[in-house]
Amino acid sequence: MRKVTSLIFALALSSAAFAQKTNYNLLVGTYTNGGKSEGIYTYQFNTITAKATLKSVAKKTDNPSYLAISPDRKFVYAVNETGNTSTVSAFKYNNLTGELSFLNKVDSQGADPCHITVDGKNVIVANYSGGSLAVFARMADGSIAEAKQIIKHTGKSIDPKGRQQSAHVHMVQFTPDHKYLICNDLGEDLTYIYNYNPLAKSTVLSIKTVLKTNAGSGPRHITFSPNGRFAYLAHEFNGKITGFVYSKGNLKKIQEIGTTPKDFTGKIDGADIHVSPDGKFLYETNRGDANTISVFSILPTGILRFVETVSTLGKGPRNFSIDPSGKFLLVGHQYTNDVVVFNRNKITGKLTDSGKRIAVGAPVCLVFDK
Repeated sequence: MRKVTSLIFALALSSAAFAQKTNYNLLVGTYTNGGKSEGIYTYQFNTITAKATLKSVAKKTDNPSYLAISPDRKFVYAVNETGNTSTVSAFKYNNLTGELSFLNKVDSQGADPCHITVDGKNVIVANYSGGSLAVFARMADGSIAEAKQIIKHTGKSIDPKGRQQSAHVHMVQFTPDHKYLICNDLGEDLTYIYNYNPLAKSTVLSIKTVLKTNAGSGPRHITFSPNGRFAYLAHEFNGKITGFVYSKGNLKKIQEIGTTPKDFTGKIDGADIHVSPDGKFLYETNRGDANTISVFSILPTGILRFVETVSTLGKGPRNFSIDPSGKFLLVGHQYTNDVVVFNRNKITGKLTDSGKRIAVGAPVCLVFDK
């Protein structure tokens, strides 16, 4: 009898482990001001079937457009993109139920925060309209203190449509070695590399290098290869990708490549960019009149080779995410209020429609809890 009981227990553990490897939480940040979303959504995503099942909704949080999960998976941080009244919110996160419990919120120290990152010590936010980035200390209970450092950018660039009349900080992201912070400023056509001192009381960030991008290109999002050797920067205005070799806080340009046909005359609005978990392929989305996602293979030298461009099957593709298994790529569409799930061929990198959709209002950010 004892042997049978032990066998049943072992099988139960095995089943639980298998379920853990095939089911992951997917958190979706949204815009709530259009009335079609209620806040932050948590789904269970199955990496075998691509089925998404709603687990919880964190309501009464305004425009939680971008999210970040703490490294210990106990807390979630969100920007509340509400113009001059913008804030940053902290939530306790139950990764079993997917529930988020509100802890506190503080002034974002700049209008319209549009990106957020977190580590064990700090939460760092990019304020788009405010043209600033702000550093907040994390407290022991997961809540966030008032900003301990605010850096205001003051430049501009040449965009004739007026979107570069002032600084617009669009992204903050740690380098793979975690010694530096990359900050893209769309309004200035600049990429800043900041030294990162996580334990500092006030000067957490200090400038190491500033890279000038092509005038009028609008640097938006950057991603690193899994091995940390290469970085790829997506430009919003022209949809081009700049490839770099990364080493010790330095980015050396090796390539610039387009994502739209040469005869394309519509609005591009480059959006998001990510490397596949195996480091073999790069993906980039364009919004505007394009509504496409482009696929590139990554050579051992870091050079990109074009594979294909396909429709994202929706309007306004914002953030996208590749699931932990690497089998599926999910694209959130702000204007068609859905997440389209693509099958991803691990050999060719190509995408095909899985037929699966997640109906959710104005999705902006997709984050898998890995």
